[in-house]
Amino acid sequence: MRSPSPARWLQPSGAVDDEPRWGHPDGLQIGIPPLPGPRGLLRVFAPYLDHPRERLVNFVAVEPIVDGATERGFSELEPSTLDPGERGMRLWSADSAEAAEAAEQRVEAPARGVEASVDGVETLTVWIGVERFDSGADVKVRVRFRSDRPHEVELAGFANAASARLSHLILTATMGNWARLRRLHLADRDVTAAELWPGFSGTGFAPHARFPLSALRRDGDAAVVTATGDELDPWSVSYSDDTADHWRFLGAKTVQGWRTDDPHPELEALVNARWSYWASASPIPGGPAYENVEMVEPFRQGAAFRFSVEPDGA
Repeated sequence: MRSPSPARWLQPSGAVDDEPRWGHPDGLQIGIPPLPGPRGLLRVFAPYLDHPRERLVNFVAVEPIVDGATERGFSELEPSTLDPGERGMRLWSADSAEAAEAAEQRVEAPARGVEASVDGVETLTVWIGVERFDSGADVKVRVRFRSDRPHEVELAGFANAASARLSHLILTATMGNWARLRRLHLADRDVTAAELWPGFSGTGFAPHARFPLSALRRDGDAAVVTATGDELDPWSVSYSDDTADHWRFLGAKTVQGWRTDDPHPELEALVNARWSYWASASPIPGGPAYENVEMVEPFRQGAAFRFSVEPDGA
């Protein structure tokens, strides 16, 4: 008797108590609460990096800006109105764009995701609904995996019909500090956190550094930005005694980055940095490292950005 074929996708079965986690069984995976971690954030897992199953490699936050405003909404930090007393937007999963737009619903079971074939490539798509922001931004995110890209996920942001007009809808990778990403790879040079913010310290964020489309690497029409660490042996660094265990690096080194196949002419890559780990005064070994890495462009409905986490063989 033949053994059952391995599952193409990691996806919930439809049971109420299933974990909301999707992706490649041995590749990149995305999850949402109630998986451990702050509310309002997509969780990024990369078990192929020799990580325990619950080890996160990064988060992705949803940060819209409405027309006429300069401040972002923060999916991780804004107080919830659907769940009073909680900080961070409620997230839920759906198998269609329409279901993801039902902002008041409390989903009893995570969506399985929809399997399809696109140009001969198998895909898995799930929609993530996001609680309405105080600014009036009302959005959802399409999450799509391709069978031929096991270390990548495509994320696309959409404004719902009830949303205030948006100038931007930013999907930002928020936890570069854990991998101690310090080198940003541009078209003709690498830029380090130490070069961008000499002498920076403290418990806040360094201001954003911005790089226009002309400074980014190109792959045909696509624009690409990646970041890596700068340590030969990140496993042997010394941490301060007050550093929480979840900040201590393990597994393989990584190349993390964003790619868009159809960049807007005003696209920019933005990075900021921290000297101390988030929500602590514990210094990051080796000095400031990038925290948020993102591509930012004027809002376009459904604009897609591909986030990847590759083992760094350098």
